[in-house]
Amino acid sequence: MASTPTIPGKADRIPATVVTGFLGSGKTTLINRILREDHGKKLAVIVNEFGEISIDGQLVVHDDAQQLVEFNNGCLCCTVRGDLIDTLSRLQERAGTLDGILIETTGLADPAPVASTFFVADEVKAAIRLDAFVTVVDAVNLEANLAQSNEAVEQVAFSDVILVNKADLVTEEQLAAIEARIRKLNPLATLHRTTNAEIDIAKVVNVGAFDLVQKLEVDPEFLGDHEHEHDPSVGSFVLEETRPIDINRFALWMNAVAQERGDDLYRTKGIFNAQGFNERLVFQSVRMLTTMRQDRPWGGSEQRMSQFVVIGKNLDRAEFAEGFGRCVVRSADAA
Repeated sequence: MASTPTIPGKADRIPATVVTGFLGSGKTTLINRILREDHGKKLAVIVNEFGEISIDGQLVVHDDAQQLVEFNNGCLCCTVRGDLIDTLSRLQERAGTLDGILIETTGLADPAPVASTFFVADEVKAAIRLDAFVTVVDAVNLEANLAQSNEAVEQVAFSDVILVNKADLVTEEQLAAIEARIRKLNPLATLHRTTNAEIDIAKVVNVGAFDLVQKLEVDPEFLGDHEHEHDPSVGSFVLEETRPIDINRFALWMNAVAQERGDDLYRTKGIFNAQGFNERLVFQSVRMLTTMRQDRPWGGSEQRMSQFVVIGKNLDRAEFAEGFGRCVVRSADAA
């Protein structure tokens, strides 16, 4: 059994909030809401993505008061955990000037190995305290996510604060059933209903909710070595294209793909250089729910490139590349 480590007091350590949740639940939206609030705090932001490139990192707003660190093509709970320790060790040098750290995990992260990082590395636990695990759940897809992914179950069970997001897309009766389901997995977490991850920052940041003793009572081996392996059938890939995309053609194609492969298509997202638009188009899709919005204008010297990330189970990259290629605007189309 792992013993409880000696931990320095709260007052002099930087609070770290870990935001987790299954693919497409609204983690990046929550991070952006926190960063946009007029709280005057200096925050460091760590974003982890499962895929080869970071779409979410490109969508996180930050300024000179904030530092953004991105980890791609790996998971904080396993392959890039050492990078997290190194980054936290560097951030502890800013203990006098930093008000907090926000960590957004990949949607496929097991929370326990991430949490144990704050207690097994001496240089980290001396200067940084784990303040809370905040899990964002997708009210529309929660049952499907829990049924298909052990990580989704672990994220709910491990959390200190749970946001039942997209509450506006389900009925009151469904919300009650969702909350009852969550309570079976985690009777102690604080629950909040949210729409577009809108919530008072005081309810998710610096709340002092993480209780190490309680976690050890539930799982005595929590601080031990973790051998976390992702489902080998779940993978991701990125498709890139410098030529403009016909966004209407893309929407029709993605609708057909979702109808055919909906159960296996966990998450797609992208930033597109679309024909007829001077702005970046941001595409987000979770199973059958899709959104498309205009983002900031392309910069004058910025390369206009479409980047499309696909995450799912038993997906054929070549098949998606062929379909995405049909959405490219050809010279004959523009004529």
